[in-house]
Amino acid sequence: MRISAINVFQVDLPLKEGRYSWSNGNFVEVFDSTVVEIVTDEGLKGYAECCPLGSAYLPSYALGVRSGLEELAPHLIGKDPLNLSEINRTMDAALRGHPYAKAPVDIACWDLLGKATGQPVYTLLGGAAQDDVVLYRAISQEAPEIMARKIEGYAAEGYTKFQLKVGGDANEDIDRIHATRAVLKRSDLLVADANTGWTKHEAVRVAGAVSALDVYIEQPCMTFEECLSIRRRTALPFVLDEVIDGAGTLVRGIAEDAMDCINLKISKVGGLTKAKLMRDLCISHGLPMTIEDTWGGDIVTAAIAHLARSTPAEFTFSATDFNSYGTVDIAEGAPKRVDGRMTATDLPGLGITPIFDALGEPVARYG
Repeated sequence: MRISAINVFQVDLPLKEGRYSWSNGNFVEVFDSTVVEIVTDEGLKGYAECCPLGSAYLPSYALGVRSGLEELAPHLIGKDPLNLSEINRTMDAALRGHPYAKAPVDIACWDLLGKATGQPVYTLLGGAAQDDVVLYRAISQEAPEIMARKIEGYAAEGYTKFQLKVGGDANEDIDRIHATRAVLKRSDLLVADANTGWTKHEAVRVAGAVSALDVYIEQPCMTFEECLSIRRRTALPFVLDEVIDGAGTLVRGIAEDAMDCINLKISKVGGLTKAKLMRDLCISHGLPMTIEDTWGGDIVTAAIAHLARSTPAEFTFSATDFNSYGTVDIAEGAPKRVDGRMTATDLPGLGITPIFDALGEPVARYG
């Protein structure tokens, strides 16, 4: 089997809530997502999606996905898509860095491998380790009382884990954390995610002001070193996200006891192949993960569900159902939330079928 063509689609994903806001005044109202179709000479087709969280969150952006694919495609035509190691070596040799642009190629090849062997991707990733996975809900940054009301609404939908977007004014963030914790059940989990938005003195102040609460502190500052400094000055459980961008930083974080949990974003690290490596490293060191991505629709959600379903429950801190945040369906067969949980299909590959009326015509064709 060989790759004969790569087709690229662009689709806008508006939000049900209208706007998603996080630290330092950043927000997105319509997400720009890229869907990749890999066509083989045997007629099988594999699909994947990559959707950066704007251009101010990570070193990634929507046009960068499509520009990266333009660089990569000539090197991939004629390759065996089932040889995932060769596919990744080829991409890494052709384009240094830019893992997010490589991720949809890698994921589409996993989809093809599942279809070619008649197995769901979660089986290929190690087999089912749980029947379904617990989801978290991200709460966009707003006034404390509004965020508290939204948490109450999402709790009624079955969510038990909440990621509170802070990283703004320290006084307001302290109020946000107190207000939202107050409306939760004792068994519910609350994560205060600063998305790198605090300076060290702000992070220390906030952590001290909420030290009596049951709350996790996530990615308080911009750098690994700054976050490690805060980690050593608080007894609150600690999550790292943006700075864990590959196996190297994960190993460093484990060695320096820099976190109690990580957020494993599939596209941030380059796709399912590298995410699986990091997932297995976390399991071997007893480190739980939120398994997710930067953003996306139905196809991203399917990839998350397969990786999460193949991960033992005790190491799955939570996962994300991004397709429930948006207003546009782009694939049939995608996971759907039921009482705050979701699962991956037993169909071969990712188990999804793109809705081409939603995707429109390809914006680029290669091969």
